[in-house]
Amino acid sequence: MRRREFMGLVGGAAITWPLAARTQQRERMRRIGMLMAYNANDPQGQIRNAAFLQGLQQLGWTVGQNVQMDYRWSAAGNLDDTRKYAAELVALAPDVIFAPGTASLGPALQATRNIPIVFAIVPDPVGSGFVNSLARRSRRK
Repeated sequence: MRRREFMGLVGGAAITWPLAARTQQRERMRRIGMLMAYNANDPQGQIRNAAFLQGLQQLGWTVGQNVQMDYRWSAAGNLDDTRKYAAELVALAPDVIFAPGTASLGPALQATRNIPIVFAIVPDPVGSGFVNSLARRSRRK
């Protein structure tokens, strides 16, 4: 190999090596706060959590690799505990909070207006005052 070819090869490798190393670095770990209105050992809560984790996995989110889950479990109907756990999750500064139903959505909204909150099983979110409209994502003011 001639000297110029060798220098070109080494120079090209020197330029591309840092780029390749950066792409191999781990992406930022995302954090989801889970405010569950179930006891931690409740079978229904475990089934719903497993379904949620399966959906995340199908979308490319793997717990421990690119997403971290922070759980807070409280018995349904125990509003004081749910409020306390909502405040704990907010203090952890997750990227998003998942409040699956009405029992956890209200306390989550009371705890923060800065962290996005995703909910699933809320029969009438507009009538309950949780959102202004279903036409676009908006929270009550």
